Amino acid sequence: MLLLLSTGARLAWTYLLPTGANFVDLHVYVGGAAALNEPGTLYDYVYAEQTPDFPLPFTYPPFAAVVFYPLHLLPFGVVALLWQLGIVVALYGVVRCSQRLLSDPGPGGSRRVAMLWTAVGIWTEPLRSTFDYGQINVLLVLAVLGAVVSTRWWWSGLLVGLAAGIKLTPAVSGLYFLGARRWRTVLFSATVFLATIGVSALVVGDQVRVYFTELLGDAHRVGPVATSFNQSWRGGVSRVLGHDAGYGPAVLIGIAATAVLAVLAWRAIGGAQDRLGGIVIVQLFGLLLSPISWTHHWVWLIPLMIWLLHGPLRDRVGARVLGWGWLLLILVGVPWLLSFAQPSIWTIPRPWYLAWPGLIYLVATLATLAWVAIRGGRRSPEPSAHPSP
Repeated sequence: MLLLLSTGARLAWTYLLPTGANFVDLHVYVGGAAALNEPGTLYDYVYAEQTPDFPLPFTYPPFAAVVFYPLHLLPFGVVALLWQLGIVVALYGVVRCSQRLLSDPGPGGSRRVAMLWTAVGIWTEPLRSTFDYGQINVLLVLAVLGAVVSTRWWWSGLLVGLAAGIKLTPAVSGLYFLGARRWRTVLFSATVFLATIGVSALVVGDQVRVYFTELLGDAHRVGPVATSFNQSWRGGVSRVLGHDAGYGPAVLIGIAATAVLAVLAWRAIGGAQDRLGGIVIVQLFGLLLSPISWTHHWVWLIPLMIWLLHGPLRDRVGARVLGWGWLLLILVGVPWLLSFAQPSIWTIPRPWYLAWPGLIYLVATLATLAWVAIRGGRRSPEPSAHPSP
């Protein structure tokens, strides 16, 4: 009942409030896919109706346009409604997969708890921005978690390869499968990803070359690097320094520190023996590594909180403090609050009292990894946790 009420309230927020949702990213998906009807125009397409200060280009791999192509055949209102309902279903799937990856979830593994997490998760900052923009990240998180859950190397590789073909960020999950020594999954996921490029070349031709040789790596084309919604090292350091830091020394030092903490945390929990902990650690590193990690990329905080509050470290005070602390943080939405005070999405310099709080996700992530690295190994060994059937 609570999940139904929460979903109904979210839909009411969308359709009854003047600023309920703008679906700008969903417009980009649909409009970019429709551009396939005019060969050679995919990466010339922009959506500017609701974003005149930043016309939004299609920034995804060409395979994404191929996958999204059927959407433009439906009325946009129908697509938007189905998309929102799909987000709720996918979020529930994310929670259930997270529970399955726990070796001993206890009462935290029930369907009732899953529905509660979904009902609450709808109102966290990563999900609020996902609903507002019509983003796809929840589906991608579900695909990666499904790959970790599965025992079938071909199915896991297919899920990861397709997810990376639609949006490159899921590719970082390959580090998990390397660490877990699931070599066939790694190789097949790479093969599937290459196949998505091949299929795209057949459909969109030279646009594949344009994306992978000219556009890939251009963070400014994706969006304003230093807006408060970018919770990566590059975004946070840029706000503090007052200019785009690129991958300069300060950003590289931050990434290196994150990598060290992630490796120590991975070793402390026994690596892939703790499957949910392992994939979450890899994804946290990926979020800080990426040049742009919008708040809607941080859907991985839902599995993180489930791991902290229902996982093998749940009896430790630190796990409860971090778990409930993360929940409070993303229910409030500090980057969202800071967005009201920043001069504009393009203005990088800002007062220190706006710049430093914008590091909130980075600091919380480092604190989480450090605590896991220090405390994660001080427990009884987990039983061997091969992927469950």
